Parts: sequence; structure tokens; C-alpha cells
Amino acid sequence: MPDSESSDYEANRNIAMEDEQAKMMKKQKQKHTRKRQCRDDAPNAALMVSNIEKKSSDRKSSNEIISHRRPFMNDTGKTPKKRGKSSITDSSDDDDNPSKRHTREKKSKKSKKRKKKQTKHNPHSSCEEDSNNSKKTKMDHNVDRTMKQGIQLTQKEVDEKVISSSAIEFYPEEVKHLQLQKNEKNAMLVEKSDVVVEKQVKQVDKINNVTLLLFYQYVEPPWDETQFQTALKFVTDQGNKRQITGRMRVAREGLNCTLTGPRDGIRAWCSALRKFDGGRPRIDPETGEKLTEFAKTEFKLTDDLPPKQRFPKLHAFEVVELVNYGLAGTRAPEIGSYGGTHLEPEDYHKKMCEKDTVIIDVRNHYEANIGRFDPPEGGAKMIDPMMRKSTEFPVWLDNPETKEMLKGKQVLMYCTGGVRCERASALLKQKMETEEDTKALGIKGVYQLQGGIDKYFKKFPEGGLWRGKNYVFDKRFAHAPPAVEAVDRTKKVLHKDNGDIEVVTKSFAVRNIAADQVMGKCEACEKPWDMYRGKRRCPTCGVPSLVCRECIEADQAGIRKLGKAVRCDLCVAEDIRNKRELKERDEKKMKEYEKKLRQKLENNYVPPIQRKHAMTRKPKPNPERITRLFLKNMCAKQMDESKLLEFLQPAKVTHIQWLTDRNTGRFYGSAFIEVKSAEDAGSVLALDGLIILGRKIQIKFQRADEKDIWPIPNTKVSS
Repeated sequence: MPDSESSDYEANRNIAMEDEQAKMMKKQKQKHTRKRQCRDDAPNAALMVSNIEKKSSDRKSSNEIISHRRPFMNDTGKTPKKRGKSSITDSSDDDDNPSKRHTREKKSKKSKKRKKKQTKHNPHSSCEEDSNNSKKTKMDHNVDRTMKQGIQLTQKEVDEKVISSSAIEFYPEEVKHLQLQKNEKNAMLVEKSDVVVEKQVKQVDKINNVTLLLFYQYVEPPWDETQFQTALKFVTDQGNKRQITGRMRVAREGLNCTLTGPRDGIRAWCSALRKFDGGRPRIDPETGEKLTEFAKTEFKLTDDLPPKQRFPKLHAFEVVELVNYGLAGTRAPEIGSYGGTHLEPEDYHKKMCEKDTVIIDVRNHYEANIGRFDPPEGGAKMIDPMMRKSTEFPVWLDNPETKEMLKGKQVLMYCTGGVRCERASALLKQKMETEEDTKALGIKGVYQLQGGIDKYFKKFPEGGLWRGKNYVFDKRFAHAPPAVEAVDRTKKVLHKDNGDIEVVTKSFAVRNIAADQVMGKCEACEKPWDMYRGKRRCPTCGVPSLVCRECIEADQAGIRKLGKAVRCDLCVAEDIRNKRELKERDEKKMKEYEKKLRQKLENNYVPPIQRKHAMTRKPKPNPERITRLFLKNMCAKQMDESKLLEFLQPAKVTHIQWLTDRNTGRFYGSAFIEVKSAEDAGSVLALDGLIILGRKIQIKFQRADEKDIWPIPNTKVSS
């Protein structure tokens, strides 16, 4: 934000705060004034009651029984005004009716008990209005403190790798105050047995402090089984300890997380992760300092989210890859050796304006369908790989049509948070160095957006070169740049037009019009629409369906059903009408890709065993510490040492005894193996029942007989 705009923003904020403080002082002064009036009026009210009682007793007749009630004082400390019949005395006709007299006496007792109970619970104020104003003043005070805390958020950050912003930073002050008030009410009110009770909030942090955290970190070399379990336990325990919720993809190659939690809890979790050594403590030989896995991790935080956007629970998913490209194990290009050049949002923004440049959207097509970069004329060219899932990227990158688009160009990549670009850029650069046809393309460089779209929005809150919304995998579902979101929110809350909305960003007047832009369209009625809602998915390929609210409601009401003909725009464009067609087409493409890869790499080719069949698994119990296992029902024609080692990763296999037929000497699908540790043996046993090369493999512990020689000579693995 420019200095001039920053100073204007600070001035407006100070004025707003002074106004709120003045209102609060005025309310407190009115409260004390009403209290004094109640105390001053109390003697007069008592005297008035005495006179009324005296007059009432004078009117009594010796042969009449007149029911007399002492007048009660209302919440202002004064007797109520008369409405129709006197509220002090009743007619003589009613007094002659014993049942009515009994009813009046019962009501009088209830009134006295109710008043006594109110006085007991609120001895310092007999006025309900004072009580409500007191609560409102306290709420306003808490909101003011929360606003100040959110505004000063970036000034208190010490860790330069923690990139934070506020979700309501660009809201007008009136809307910001209303939003914080609404969030505070949601945090303080709890429904219990149909009665709304107020919770005691001891800290302002608990009012409106939902913070979203996005981050990822690849670790090289990957963790072994023990280190992986250590890391998994650490992040889970730390998350539960600090009330963190959300999703964590935990693999042997690192972490990929989308989390929510309290503002301070999220930051404490990040700090703890900074110090975590990944279960393998190391010392830098040059500096002598302790090396940690997450020392350079970039944490992206968004504060001041509403409570409803917090994840309900913490889930840690054990996965093979942080992003499922089908490049697990030895097929994965090393990011440290081949990763693309990281560009900060400002530099990436400039690159998009350069000629001879292409931009690859590494996300899935349904994400790009509602929002994407729109470079200026004469600048970079956008490329959408039209993917339904990330496993299609390596195949797309190997297509001749793709290579032609990249020829002689600078290649930029981007995704939501940056994690998908890491492996994608490394794969392209690896092909540039190891494959002759890719090397001949003359690609001028491979670059990726540091921090992804999320960080770009923090640097360009008015949107920059972005158009539409950013699809996300948290409770926001999709969102526009922060300043554009502020316009949309203001229009909804205050019912104002674009021209009436004041903003705090430089180019906001231009982007004001873009706030109404909708990039996608409903798959059913084709009207402009950009919100993925509901659980419906494309009946052909299974990606989320982009269907408008009216069509969903019509389907639920049975007025107009969403049948199988309502498909995603990609299935419509490719004329895919059922799952079988899509499966056959994908399998054909994959076979062609693997065939080309085998021809190029020859002896260095690694089959896609782990990509297709392997899974992250917890080691099976091995109380007897056995390290020898028996494997059977393997594919005798295709199985060899390299394929078996690939399948059994990350377990360390030291010896393999291939069992052969006595007569023919041919391998018939069974083998004994020796692994390095009992933990490795448990990891191998967890693979029992998986399909490898078309056959369901069977594995069990097999302790060596004391009479046998084990391991047998000449069975040691070559690598």
C-alpha cells in the first residue's frame, strides 16, 4: 500500500476509533445518570405508595371486604401509568368473587417473587434498559479492541516467513464494525435446551480470532518409516494441543496443510513446527546451528474469518504424495535439483506482461473455470491443460501439442498455494535436462509463483491481473481478491451501488466494475454462476458440479431434475457421455505414455507400480521382531528385482531369494526376502492383499529355520 494511502487509512481508522470511544463514554454516562435517578426517585415512590394506601383504607366500608394490593414499581423505579381500570384497586364487584380474589392474590405473590429474583441477580440496577446498554457497551468495547488487534496484526509479526492479512482489512469501517459485532455474538451465544445463554468470554482472542493457515513443505531426502511416524505424531499432537482443526496431508516427502484455529494458537503451532527436526537432528557444519525441516517454510495466514469458516475437526491423512501426480518413489524428480525458479508476486506480475511467455495453470479445469489470470494484450499466453486430476499432468506435458506451445518460450506456472507447482516445474526441468526432444525446444526458463494465488492476493488486494474467483479447499469454497470481496460484502450489507463505496486501494475504482464479473456458468441453465455448492458431482467424471441455486432448489423440489445429461463443461466439450468412455480413453493415453517413457529411458525406466498400487500404510505389529518374509502369487512374467524394490518402498530390502521350479528353473511367483529392521518387516506386511502387476500379492512373516542358512549367499540385492 502506498504511503499516502496508508496515512489516509490510518487517519480514517483513528477517527472511527475516537467516535466509538466517544459513543462508549456517552453510554456509560447515561447509565450512571439513570442509576442516580432511580436512587433519587426511590423515597418519592415510597411516599406515593403510603399516600395511596391511606386513601384506599379510608374508602373501605365496615361491611365490605376490599382486596388491597400494594402497587409495584416498574423497571424505572416509578409507578406505572393507569390503563383503563386502576392498576391499584379493583372494583367492588370483583371483590365479592372469591375465585377472582384468589387469582389476584396468586398473581401478586408471583409478581413479588419475580421482582425479588430480578433484584437478586442484578442488585446494582433495577432497569432492564441499563442492563441491555451495559451489555451493548461491553460488546462495543470488545469489538473496538478486536479491531485494533486485527489492524496491528502485521506490525507485530517477527517471523518474516509468516505472511498474514485480515479477511476484513478492506471493509469500510461501518461494515467492518458490523461484521465483528456479528462474529462476537455468534461466539458468545450458545443454544442450550432452547434457551440462549451468554458465555463468559475471558479473552478477546476468543471473540473473532478464526485464522486460516496454508502451507506446504517438501523434505529431501524423504523420511523413513520411523521419521514419518514421528512427524505424523508431532503435528497431530501439537494441533490437538492448540485447538487446531483442518486437513493435513502427511507423506514421507513432507506436509501439505490447510488449517484453522485461534489466532495465537495457529502462530504457536507454526513456531513449534519451525523447531521440529523431523526426527533426524542435524547440525550445519559451517555455522554449527541446528538444522530443521521447516526453517524456511512460508506460512500464509488469513485472520478475522467468521466462526462458521472454521473446520470442525483435525484430520491427518497419510498419503504417498503431497500432490497425487503419480510420481512417487524413484519416479519423483528431485525438487532441490530440478525445481523451478520462485518469483515473488510483484516479479511474477511483471513476467506475465512479457512477450514470448506462456502461463500454465497447474490446477484442475473446474478450478480455472471460475477464475484465472488474464494477462494484458501483447503479454503472456494462458494455457489450461484441461485436467480433471493432477495425475493427468505428466501425460499432458509429454504431448507433442504441448511441447509445440512451449517451444522457445518462458514458462510460468501457478496454482492455489504453490505446492502443485513444485513437482510440476521439477518434472519439466528434469525433462529439459534428460530428454533430447524436450531439450531441443529451447525453453528459456521455468518459473513458479511463490506462495501461489493466495500470496498474490495479499500483495495485489484489488486483484492485479486476476479475474473471477479463486477456488479453495477450505470453508470459504471460493473467494475474490480481498478488496473486491469488500465491495461485494458492502453491497450486500449496506445495499449500496459501486459508485457509493469508498475504498482504500489504489486501483480500486477500476476493479469496482470487475466485482460483478462472473467467469463460470451454470451447467444446467447456463446463466452466469461461480459458486460450487452442494454435494452434486458430474455423473461422468466425478468433478464438482457448477450448478446455480435455482436449479439445485428445483431439483430438490422435483420440479426440474438434474439428470445425467447435466455434465461438466469439459465432458460436454470432449463429448464424454459415460464413465466407461472416460476410463477407456484415460487408459489408452496412459499406455501410450508409458510406452514412450520406456523407449526413452530404456534401462533407467521405472514402472508405475507404486503410483498405481502403493499406499501409505501403518506397519503391522511385529512383536517377535522377525525380519524374514514370504511373498507369493506375484506375476512370474513381469516381476523382477527393481519392480519388487519399488513396490516395497520405503522398506529397506537387503536380500531376495527367488523360488524357481526344480525341473524348468523358472521363477513361479514366490520369494523369500530379508529386510533391514523389524519396522521394515511390519511395513512390508501391511501390503498384503494389494494388487501388483495384475495379481493379488500375499505376504506373511516367515522366521528362518535354525537348520537353514539365512540369508543365502548370492541373494543380496544389487542396490
